[in-house]
Amino acid sequence: QVQLVESGGGLVQAGGTLRLSCAASGSIRSIQSMAWFRQAPEKQRELVASMSTDGSTHYADSVKGRFTISRDNARNTVDLQMNSLKPEDTAVYYCWTFALSSTAYKNYWGQGTQVTVSS
Repeated sequence: QVQLVESGGGLVQAGGTLRLSCAASGSIRSIQSMAWFRQAPEKQRELVASMSTDGSTHYADSVKGRFTISRDNARNTVDLQMNSLKPEDTAVYYCWTFALSSTAYKNYWGQGTQVTVSS
């Protein structure tokens, strides 16, 4: 199994910054993409940013130019630097990866970390 543990959430004023971190551990044989999703109250979970093993990235239009995803393949970690935060960024942020543990690749999720942006 693969475990994902997030950290770095919290309360910040609009215009502020936060950095989320996620570390994967367990019986990891290979990790493909890593990403951050978020889910606001009464809304569907949405992709915020992702990064593949070759370093290619994808961002939601709503965060382009403000958020930056980075990962350390050697340490199996992925971070999300969030700048110029807006109240609409308030959500629970989840770390995700597609990884090989025993015999098959599976989706793995972290427990989520709350980000609250006050106006």
